[in-house]
Formats: sequence, structure tokens, C-alpha cells
Amino acid sequence: MTVVRTIVGMSGGVDSSVAALLLRDANEPIAGLFMQNWADDGSGDCRAEDDRRDAVAVCGRLGLPIHFRDFSKEYWDGVFAYFIAEYASGRTPNPDVLCNREIKFKHFLDAARDLGAERIATGHYARVANNAGRWQLLRARDRAKDQSYFLHQLGQAQLAATLFPLGDLAKPEVRRIATEAGLPTAAKKDSTGICFIGERDFREFLSRYLPAKPGEMRTPDGRVVGTHPGVFYFTLGQREGLQLGGVRGFDAAPWYVVGKDVERNLLYVDQGSDSPYLLSGVAKTETAHWIAGSPPASAFTCTAQIRYRQTDEACDVQVTDDGTLEVRFARSQRAMTPGQSLVLYDGDVCLGGAVIASTDAPLEITLPLPRREAAA
Repeated sequence: MTVVRTIVGMSGGVDSSVAALLLRDANEPIAGLFMQNWADDGSGDCRAEDDRRDAVAVCGRLGLPIHFRDFSKEYWDGVFAYFIAEYASGRTPNPDVLCNREIKFKHFLDAARDLGAERIATGHYARVANNAGRWQLLRARDRAKDQSYFLHQLGQAQLAATLFPLGDLAKPEVRRIATEAGLPTAAKKDSTGICFIGERDFREFLSRYLPAKPGEMRTPDGRVVGTHPGVFYFTLGQREGLQLGGVRGFDAAPWYVVGKDVERNLLYVDQGSDSPYLLSGVAKTETAHWIAGSPPASAFTCTAQIRYRQTDEACDVQVTDDGTLEVRFARSQRAMTPGQSLVLYDGDVCLGGAVIASTDAPLEITLPLPRREAAA
């Protein structure tokens, strides 16, 4: 009987399918494992059962055993509860980062070890290297698909027990490999967004957990230009859903969210995607996580991303005594958003990152006194 050394996280998509294929063809003793992370809420929008069938079909095609684990309670407690609490506080969380830390590289890794395996593999686009005895998380060769941003909360123990077989491949090559191997997921559309939301309207979904709380929409100088259904439904820089067409006394330029006052239930909006109220150059963060276990220095220069697929931005980082960061960017950043992840890089090496706590955006420093003047 062959001893399985690696358990591949089978999501039912083409990436994990090809990851399994590559390991099998390299004679790695493997098995698959399908994780259910969200309990069916009856909406029909989460495609977990379809993904499960595809994962089974791929493992059947590859001649691999497959296991199943239900992590929906762990997901609710470790990811979804935080997601809702963050939105309720007016911040914009990133559940993919938490899912990786709490589910895929914690509970999944534990399950793999319970099955007798030494390590796990996933279809993430990233690379792992060992440099002088320390594990490093590296960007994928295909920068357009690189997912190290979402993996920055991993540490030495997780990286030592993880394989990323797709790290050196471009997405078209992955599709080609899947097609030539006759994998049933070869042409399957990539999943987007979060499983528990699926294709449904985000605001409708969130309203199930955060009931509507209408309030005023104001300009930065306090003029009332409309109403909103709840500040937690919006994020900085958002344009869609404001329903502010043709406000009398203003030109026809589009409106954007530039600030939120949760305590007073006010949503601040301004016109133009380049509004100065969307710009900031300094971020303060929560306690940082370092992949190496510690920061490279108490003060250093590197690059950062404040959102997925953003171009690298030069910055100076100051590590404070309590482990939080003050990050000063070489140029102003647009819509730097509390609750989102700020991830630090030294070339292709991901150093770690932290959740943005606050910025020096104008409406975070001082909000104007209310003006009860409605638009004429």
C-alpha cells in the first residue's frame, strides 16, 4: 500500500486539478481532499455541490483517492463572523486572507496530517523557497495571477509543509495542460469573489446580517446630496450603487465614496475619481505578521500593495514597539481602505503584512461640522 505523502486541496477548479496532475506525474504519492467551507443557505448561489462533483471527477480521471471535510463551522467562526463585524464597524475586510490563514493552511493542514500526510499542495499561484534555513513566500512567475497577496499571513511552519505546483506556470499553460490531459475542469470558468456570496447581489446578501440603516449622503463640506441605505454597504472609492445622477447645483461628473462616519451614519461623497479626499500617503496598521518570524529591521524601505494586483508602490516602513506599522508611501495612494491588507515585498519576496487601521486621508483626520443644507 502506497503511503500518501501529500494531500492536494481539490477545489473543483482547473488550478487545483492541474496541481494534482503535475504532482501525480512527478510520482509524488498524493490524494485529494475537498473542503466544504460554507453551509448551503438555500439560495442556490454557492456552487459548492457542483465543485464537489468536479473534484470527484478529476480525482477519478487521475486515479487518485479523494477525502472530504466539512469546515463550515470553522469558516463561520474564524472568517465569516469577522467579516460581518468588520463591515458593521465601517471597515472593508478581506475574507480571502483570513480563509487562507484559518482554513486552508490550518484546518486543512491538520486534516492532511490526520490522514498521515506530511504536507499539502494547492492550486495557488505562488512559490516557496528555502534561503539559509528560512522559508520564503515568493511571487508567482505569472505576475497577473500571483496570489502571494492573499497568502501573506502564512508562517514558517505552513510554508515548510506546502507545495505550490503552479508557481512557475502562466494561466494559459495551465489551461493547455488540463485540456491535453482531458480533465473535466479544463474549460471551467474561474471562480470570482467569495463562495458565500456567489453571483448574488452583494448588498442584498449583506442586508441579511446587517439590516438597512438609512442616512444622509453629504459632500465633504457638509451639503446633503442624497440618502444611503447603510454606510456599511459601501467602501472607499466606490462608484456603483450611489444613485446620484443629476444632482442640482453640481456638474455631471460621477460621484465616489470618500468617507464614512459610522457613529453618525453619514456617507461622504465627492465627484471625480481623482478627488483629493480619496488620496492619502500614510497608513497605520494593526499588528503586523512577518513570514520570517520578525521584521527585516525596525525601519526599512520596500514596496507594498494595498490591494490585489496593484502595481508595487515604494514606501518607508517604521515598526513600532507594539508591532504595528507606520507606512509612508513615496506617492499618494487612492482609496487606501481601513480593513484591507497592506502587504510588503522585497522584490519577489513577500515579507508579510498587516490590516490597515487608519490613514491620513482628509476625512479620517477631521470631519467637517454638519451643514443641514440640502442641494438646491
